[in-house]
Amino acid sequence: MPNSAMTEKMQSGAGFIAALDQSGGSTPKALGLYGVKEDAYSNDEEMFDLIHGMRARIAQAPAFTGDKVIGAILFEMTMDREIAGKPTATYLWEERGVVPFLKIDKGLEDEADGVKLMKPIGGLDATLSRAADAGIFGTKMRSVIDAASDSGIEAIVAQQFEVAAQVYGHGLMPIIEPEVTISINDKAEAEELLLSSIIRHLEKLPEGQQVMLKLTLPETANHYQPLVDHPAVMRVVALSGGYSRDEANARLSKNNGMIASFSRALTEGLSADQSDEEFNKTIAATIDSICEASNAC
Repeated sequence: MPNSAMTEKMQSGAGFIAALDQSGGSTPKALGLYGVKEDAYSNDEEMFDLIHGMRARIAQAPAFTGDKVIGAILFEMTMDREIAGKPTATYLWEERGVVPFLKIDKGLEDEADGVKLMKPIGGLDATLSRAADAGIFGTKMRSVIDAASDSGIEAIVAQQFEVAAQVYGHGLMPIIEPEVTISINDKAEAEELLLSSIIRHLEKLPEGQQVMLKLTLPETANHYQPLVDHPAVMRVVALSGGYSRDEANARLSKNNGMIASFSRALTEGLSADQSDEEFNKTIAATIDSICEASNAC
């Protein structure tokens, strides 16, 4: 890995990873929850200016430091912008002590065989080179599991590990995210199949190579303990997946070794209309609660 201090923080740091990577499709919803209605912007450029303003406000909050927030996942446009006069990744690491990651997937294919694979990621090598030059530590890519389909889940995991190898080839740490939809009736069965498939692929990695995993909070506490303990896994992080922050925190606290990587649950309760004092107080309380649920504080 290109930065030993970042590697050490990811391996053993006490805290969680903030997911600040809402992209085109999810940005209007994220802004709406933040109190910014769609009539506040007239095009994508204005929309992304507003979401960057929200992310910059979070990143500059006094409580948003590496003491409890050990990493942050960025959208590509966020990486390309600045916070407080510095490139975002540089600001996060140098000013906040937060390890920067980059979301690299370009959305999902239509559902087939119970899953949604990632769309082809055009120009990935060029993006990974830019990310490495920008001081990014690792990447994240998401696909979705909507049913306990053995063949579908195997296809999801195989695709994730294939892209992970390309990421690793650029000296970056891949976060593999095969999200299991929280509302499906066979969620526990899907999680059994997912665990088995991930272990099979981990066993095929070259010696010394590692990945990180971002997984839906499981139905059975400590279901993913074999992954937490696996030598080829740097860290297992949990996505909130649509659970409220209270529900996500409650589930997370029962899973030893997993830490949070929340998006909507992180920004819940924040509003563009809040004063800086109220905003900073709210995000501080949120960070404390998520860090505690991660059994890290």
